[in-house]
Amino acid sequence: MTRTSPAGTPSADTFHVYDTTLRDGAQREGISYSVSDKLAVASTLDALGVGFIEGGWPGALPKDTEFFQRAAEGELELRHSVLTAFGSTRRPGVSVREDAQVAALLESRAPVVTLVAKADSRHIEHALRTDVAENCAMVADTVRHLVEHGRRVFLDAEHFFDGYAHDPDTALRVLESAVHAGADLVCLCDTNGGQLPTGLARTVEEVIRRTGFRVGIHCQDDTGCAVANTLAAVQAGASHVQCTANGYGERAGNADLFSVIGNLETKLDIPVLPEGNLAELSRVSHALAEIANLAPDTHQAYVGTSTFAHKAGLHASAIKVDPELYNHIDPERVGNGMRVLVTEMAGRASLELKAAELGLDLSGSPDAVTGAVRRVKELEAHGWSFEGADASLELLLRRELAVAEGTTAREGEPQTSVGASFGAPFELESYRVSLDHRPDGQVVSEVTVKLHVDGERVIATAEGNGPVNALDAALRAGLVPRLPWLDEVELVDYKVRILTDASGTDAVTRVLVESRDESLEWTTVGVHGNIVEASWYALRDAFAHKAIRRAGISEASLPGSG
Repeated sequence: MTRTSPAGTPSADTFHVYDTTLRDGAQREGISYSVSDKLAVASTLDALGVGFIEGGWPGALPKDTEFFQRAAEGELELRHSVLTAFGSTRRPGVSVREDAQVAALLESRAPVVTLVAKADSRHIEHALRTDVAENCAMVADTVRHLVEHGRRVFLDAEHFFDGYAHDPDTALRVLESAVHAGADLVCLCDTNGGQLPTGLARTVEEVIRRTGFRVGIHCQDDTGCAVANTLAAVQAGASHVQCTANGYGERAGNADLFSVIGNLETKLDIPVLPEGNLAELSRVSHALAEIANLAPDTHQAYVGTSTFAHKAGLHASAIKVDPELYNHIDPERVGNGMRVLVTEMAGRASLELKAAELGLDLSGSPDAVTGAVRRVKELEAHGWSFEGADASLELLLRRELAVAEGTTAREGEPQTSVGASFGAPFELESYRVSLDHRPDGQVVSEVTVKLHVDGERVIATAEGNGPVNALDAALRAGLVPRLPWLDEVELVDYKVRILTDASGTDAVTRVLVESRDESLEWTTVGVHGNIVEASWYALRDAFAHKAIRRAGISEASLPGSG
């Protein structure tokens, strides 16, 4: 018979992590999974090691019906997880054997079925337009029918907490109908997402005490408490948690699978993933965001790229002594990493830690640290930001090391420029930008650059669909024949931000350029009142960073270019 319990997880069937990304999570505005997407999501979740994967509602949605069919035909091979179908009980006044929705649940061939049933007398009477007795009969008949056909059954008690507060006897009667008919557990649903942790935990504890049933928890995030409510329910005795990847779901979303798992494993000492898989948490979170075509939340608990990023100098000073002083866990436990952000708040400790992160040792050069701290504060006062531009920061640090050791001079460095042409294998003489508005309405930019490469003066011209694109093309036209490795550098992203409220030529523009080659991505920054000049700074840094990496030159031996 098809497996109905999780395999290879430490808690096995004693504690369930139940994922409903493909059903409840898919209700988020902006998400539309194809069947192939759903198969990819399920495979990724199985590799992580969640206990149950709710694949959708067969019979109600054609894509979900096709998903279960393709899964049953061998397109989805699960090593750890159990595939679960979601659906409703029989309709009022209809025999369970004649209900097409119930038949579709059996036809899905999913070994586990989760039934949803109203647990609030107001919903029973006004939404279903039936009475409590018939509602309980619908639950009992459907559970019994599925169990007789070899299915394991869970019950989602919809609107349970609101229903229990309004009419506890009816809410409990619905649970009893399911369990007495053969359901393995009852999941209490905070469908409207209005609960707070203390009250929710009190209700969960009371239900377990009054019934002795195995209880699960399903929380929406309308109060911002879905994760906290889920953990409170676990501490009150729930042993089945329903979550979605990255908290996806309708309205404000659901309890975030990765936050819940992170807390279960690291705070409550409940092992729910196969050994070693906790370190996959961040990667899986980002992979599922990619499938959903949504940008990852950089500040998401445990898995966000900013979650273990430290900005304040006070933090950095403590982290330099012991990273655990400002990290609640070792970031590597969940596959994440610590970063130090360098801003105008940065002190010496921040820069030394950031330099080490970038592979530079400033510990023996206090003058370089002093110069770098001063330079960062000066530049940030003029609108520069190095938080998201590690490559430009690395060039600045390398330059300060070289200045401190006397291998380059600071003369000629503009007070409002990063001076990061340091390391670039070329020097700019000048560039000129023109716009051509053609008869057909097309607007084309043309840039001419004059460069010096290995003692040779080079002039190159190129067109582009904008001045920055044309500048990039002209630089490559002049440089690649002499520095062919620059052709490996690809401009991936380009972001512009206006930094002041001033208008016209008084506005200050910050440009971030993201580049990559076959092995690495890096980001550089440029700031100027003119967007093309700001872009020039960022493009120059991008090529200089590639040159340094390619040459493998030590930070103390690079020639400066003023």
